[in-house]
Amino acid sequence: MLRTITDYRNKTGSSVFLLIVLVMVGILSLPDAAAGQKPTTAPATPRLPTLVMIHGMFVGPWCWDNYRDYFERRGYRVITPTLQGHDTPLRAPPPPELMQTGIGDYIAEVEKELGSINEKPIIIGHSMGGLIAQLLAAKGLARAAILIAPAVPRGINPVSWTGIKSAWMNRQRLGHWGEPLRPTFAGAVYSSLHLLPPEDREKVFARFTYESPRAAGQISFWFFDPNKSTTVDAARVTCPVLTIAGGLDRLVPPAIVRKIHAKYQTVSTHREFPRHSHFLIAEPGWEEPAREIELWIRDKAGYFPAATSRKN
Repeated sequence: MLRTITDYRNKTGSSVFLLIVLVMVGILSLPDAAAGQKPTTAPATPRLPTLVMIHGMFVGPWCWDNYRDYFERRGYRVITPTLQGHDTPLRAPPPPELMQTGIGDYIAEVEKELGSINEKPIIIGHSMGGLIAQLLAAKGLARAAILIAPAVPRGINPVSWTGIKSAWMNRQRLGHWGEPLRPTFAGAVYSSLHLLPPEDREKVFARFTYESPRAAGQISFWFFDPNKSTTVDAARVTCPVLTIAGGLDRLVPPAIVRKIHAKYQTVSTHREFPRHSHFLIAEPGWEEPAREIELWIRDKAGYFPAATSRKN
């Protein structure tokens, strides 16, 4: 009897072992779950856009130093072209070629710069640079356009009392109409530098330069320009547009910037910073509009989702 039980246990153990072997062979013979499927890869992070920052009148690319550093540290490629004649300090004689330089010449300069970029950049313009950005956007050369305290295109009234006073204070040498425009320290402080600490105003003004009277006339007196040099066809501006105003701007008051926003209302977003002036890209607190610009780029320009989504 004992022998019978022992034989049964031996036979049972062998059967269990054989069953385990067969199950393992079957499992190992199964195809991989991913067999026949395409390999999956994580989606690539879109490359950050190139930013082209265009300066305004009487200054040079140095006015973008804070913005250049801010955006480059976040991975953007930043290009800050120097407009013709804007690398000449006021202590040197004025460049004579500025007398014949018009807004179209500035456009051609920047357009040539854009030709060396293998993509449509986001164009950011301040003051006169904001008008240049509008003209380039109408040519289809911008992925997006950011207009900071922008000069007006043809058809929008640029006149304000503070603007008239700013222009007058910057043009006191009435006997020198035959040379490029030269700003005055008092005029620069009143129009642009009044929110800088007093100890910094002369240092900043020392970097100012001359301006073309022809370009200035084409902007401020567009109604006398037979060539209609500053005309922007709003229907041709199809890229996203951001207009930015400083609440304390004496050159381009917020009401004028809102008119520019309305011109491109189908594609435009408007932001106003009540504690900033015309020089909001380089005065204390410049980080606030810079952060807003980056949020807008992420949200509107289609590169990647914004950390905070905002509506127009």
